[in-house]
Amino acid sequence: MDALETCRKYAAEEGIDKVVDDNKLDAIVAPSNAPTWMIDLVSGDCGSGYVGTSSMAAVAGYPNSTVPAGFVKELPLGISFFGKAWTEATLIKLAYSFEQATKARRAPKYLPTYS
Repeated sequence: MDALETCRKYAAEEGIDKVVDDNKLDAIVAPSNAPTWMIDLVSGDCGSGYVGTSSMAAVAGYPNSTVPAGFVKELPLGISFFGKAWTEATLIKLAYSFEQATKARRAPKYLPTYS
């Protein structure tokens, strides 16, 4: 089995499909990313080391919807809704409902500096 097939198998059939089926879920909901880090003009970006939840859906070739979930120190956090193949309609309904309930979306703005 080549690397691409192996990755797809463990992300799709043995990953998302298995979790959704075993737990009778409509979708998996998880943070999209870690809090955004500040740009360090001296040392460069540090990152958080957190890979994010969209990677598994992307490897599987499955749908993923990300919407704003909140802010940490004025920096955005997202939440992802992902599931099995061909579940886009369900994911869009869930993501939209979350957006309407939380009203977490804010108009973008440029911050001069923030510490």
